[in-house]
Amino acid sequence: MSAQIISGKEVSAQVRECLKKDVGQMKLQDPNFRPGLVVLQVGDRDDSNLYISMKLKAAAEIGINATHMRLPKTATEEEVLHSITEVNENSSFHGLIVQLPLDSIHKIDTEKVTNAVAPEKDVDGLTSINAGKLSRGDLGDCFIPCTPNGCMELIRQTGVSVAGKRAVVIGRSKIVGAPMHDLLLWNHATVTTCHSKTVDLPGEVGKADILVVGIGKAEMVKGDWIKKGAVVIDCGINHIPDKSKASGKRVVGDVHYASAKEQAGFITPVPGGVGPMTVAMLMANTVLSAKRFLDSHKSGNWNISYTKLNLQKPVPSDIAISRSCVPKPIDRLAREVGLLSDEVELYGKTKAKVQLNIIKRLQAQPDGKYVVVTGITPTPLGEGKSTTTIGLVQALGAHMKLNVFACVRQPSQGPTFGIKGGAAGGGYSQVIPMEEFNLHLTGDIHAITAANNLVAAAIDARMFHEATQSDKALYNRLVPLSGGQRTFSPIQINRLKKLGIEKTDPSTLTEEEITRFARLDIEPSSVTWQRVLDTNDRFLRKITIGQSPTEKGHTREAQFDITVASEIMAVLALTSSLEDMRQRLAKMVVATSRSGEPITTEDLGVSGALTVLMRDAIKPNLMQTLEGNPVFVHAGPFANIAHGNSSILADKIALKLVGPEVHGFQLTEAGFGADIGMEKFFNIKCRYSGLRPHVVVLVATVRALKMHGGGPTVTAGMPLPKEYIEENLELLEKGCSNMRKQIENAQHFGVPVVVAVNGFKTDTEAELDLVCSMAKAAGAFDAVRCSHWAEGGAGAVALGQAVQRASEAPSNFKFLYDLELPIADKIRIIGQKIYGADDIELLPEAQRKVELYTKQGFGNLPICMAKTHLSLSHEADKKGVPTGFVLPIRDIRASVGSGFLFPLVGTMPTIPGLPTRPCFYDIDLDPETEQVNGLF
Repeated sequence: MSAQIISGKEVSAQVRECLKKDVGQMKLQDPNFRPGLVVLQVGDRDDSNLYISMKLKAAAEIGINATHMRLPKTATEEEVLHSITEVNENSSFHGLIVQLPLDSIHKIDTEKVTNAVAPEKDVDGLTSINAGKLSRGDLGDCFIPCTPNGCMELIRQTGVSVAGKRAVVIGRSKIVGAPMHDLLLWNHATVTTCHSKTVDLPGEVGKADILVVGIGKAEMVKGDWIKKGAVVIDCGINHIPDKSKASGKRVVGDVHYASAKEQAGFITPVPGGVGPMTVAMLMANTVLSAKRFLDSHKSGNWNISYTKLNLQKPVPSDIAISRSCVPKPIDRLAREVGLLSDEVELYGKTKAKVQLNIIKRLQAQPDGKYVVVTGITPTPLGEGKSTTTIGLVQALGAHMKLNVFACVRQPSQGPTFGIKGGAAGGGYSQVIPMEEFNLHLTGDIHAITAANNLVAAAIDARMFHEATQSDKALYNRLVPLSGGQRTFSPIQINRLKKLGIEKTDPSTLTEEEITRFARLDIEPSSVTWQRVLDTNDRFLRKITIGQSPTEKGHTREAQFDITVASEIMAVLALTSSLEDMRQRLAKMVVATSRSGEPITTEDLGVSGALTVLMRDAIKPNLMQTLEGNPVFVHAGPFANIAHGNSSILADKIALKLVGPEVHGFQLTEAGFGADIGMEKFFNIKCRYSGLRPHVVVLVATVRALKMHGGGPTVTAGMPLPKEYIEENLELLEKGCSNMRKQIENAQHFGVPVVVAVNGFKTDTEAELDLVCSMAKAAGAFDAVRCSHWAEGGAGAVALGQAVQRASEAPSNFKFLYDLELPIADKIRIIGQKIYGADDIELLPEAQRKVELYTKQGFGNLPICMAKTHLSLSHEADKKGVPTGFVLPIRDIRASVGSGFLFPLVGTMPTIPGLPTRPCFYDIDLDPETEQVNGLF
């Protein structure tokens, strides 16, 4: 009786159908996901091209994104290895096969090339690591070579159990024979491997219940060698002469098929047997690799290690603590929180930038819980808001074992060298290394400085050239001859379209169109764009520019702002993508024309160059806490001048990385007090991000509340008055009015509030209890004392538990005002509801700007109040909760690119000055160790 034919075509079709369903399931899990395969070929062999076309066709049928990477015959080993490395590091590819043989004119070590493929992408199963795992029996943790894997699938189709059977493998190649032996062995067969030196080969074959032949000799195994009823798998592909064929030859296997099928119980034909299965198993391995990738990179699937703190009493200086803890290598932390190697750009060992393409990869993943940390109105005594943010992150992560990310602002070097010092947190709750955090970081602020000042230079240069040239001369220089022709740049085409001129040939413009195109006609007194510097320098608050003889008398008054007050900083913080940033940078209004039209950076022709300068700054910076939690440090707008929050991009990426709400938290910090940073967080940042916070954490301290209760002034360098170091419940109770008002401010937005009472050693139990009880009486969800400065995350566990409970409480988030309201009404709502003002007063310049911006179409933008951070009112010395005041609005400016109007309340410097004794007196570098000393 003839053997039953095992059709590889039929079985491979079944496998491909199953794989197609698997890919469909992956797309349901993540609509943007698709398994990726690269076939790397060197040269142009016809047989290789045929095999590759079969693989690409099968991949397309299943839904695998297959790429044929073809290198020329002139490719060197180094070039081949470089291409392999590129694919290894590309997260969109899950499988890589190197098509053999390598058809190069140069000598290439095939073994070296094969082993260069990342084991997790080695879908051919040929690397030494995968081969080693297979030989050890780790079948679930490796890729099995495709031909042996296909053979096993064909054996399974027969219904014959492998376990306990005697199997014979003829051939010991790395591709078929050796792995086939291992595969049969670990499926519990008793296996003999035969080869050219085997004695009595027919006798060995005759013992086989399962025979797999891959020796490469045409029809070597005869039918009378084979045990009656055996399963015969023929892996051979050989060509023998056949005059009946047009090609003069035909394909046969290593087994004499005609005689063997009379003995065997099951047999594979050649062709149509093992061949189709090899391709099918390659596809199966690719899909398996993609599944493993998806499973291991699920949002929130962290495998993070935390650093144990060595707490000391008394608590050492911040810099001593920072240096006592060795940070994890930043690439390791990136892997721990689910970032891929090609999504991370390393800046040394302790900081990195994260590529924005991660947003697309994670966009189908759910967000974690969103928490904003704010504070009472700041005092010189300090509330420890940044310290609380980091301590709470350490508590939620290292101690409560939740996935948690901190998102904080990059500190300006102005305060770092001025009056405040570092801004990395403090004590045992800091971002490390603090020197890296506070000094330069990855250069984002410098990029903003360069971009901002390029705009300033462009404004004055344009006014100068327009004032000193005729229309025709100006036009000819703006659209210069090149190769005998004039052409508009893309940004000039945009300007033409804005003017309603639908022309692309410079020679066709009329004289009137040339004038409109070439002249921005900026009114010098209307220029709102200032130069910036990341240094506290009071002498730049008002300057005169253009005094050189070369400027021909074109002087004007101007000023410097601090870099973090630049609109470009606000754009960075509020943008959602590179494309969105380009559009926002283009919309920035820098002045008004004499006819009343807003002049933008796009009109100046500089917006594309700004995007180039900002191309790296847009990527969030990854750092870590003392206990090894991840931190994004990104953007740094001042809250009293701008909107005072870190970037939307950092928040969005972190919310995806922490995973679903059940176990993922992302904490972001709003600048200064809740009346400023938190209000702008809700009304500006949340409008543009679309994100809705779950909890507000309001930080307060006993001694700061005492100052709000009327406590004496604190003088730098002098001992604290006794009111702040001795129990004084009466003073404290009065000061709690400020905390109560800030709780009320948070409640305007419908979000639960948890008060964090940041404890100091001078606080008494009665004082701490009083603050907590008054906070709860004022409507806080909970109020918790914490000691994270001295104890790290362990000192904020109770706060973490309160935040976790509050995040599950019902919330009814709402904005404070409708954008469609008139500008003055929106300002009034903020002044009355948040600051407690009786009313607002629009001074003449502010009233003029209201009319101008309404006319220009900017009236529906949100409001960003520029106000002192030291009081709820416009007067810095008014502590507690001032009442009975009218809020004076002296001017209003438009940040159209960032998307808000900012009224100037009272007198408000936009660049700080240095004090008598700045922090830089203490800062120096040890030339031997290269350590920074005296920084905070």
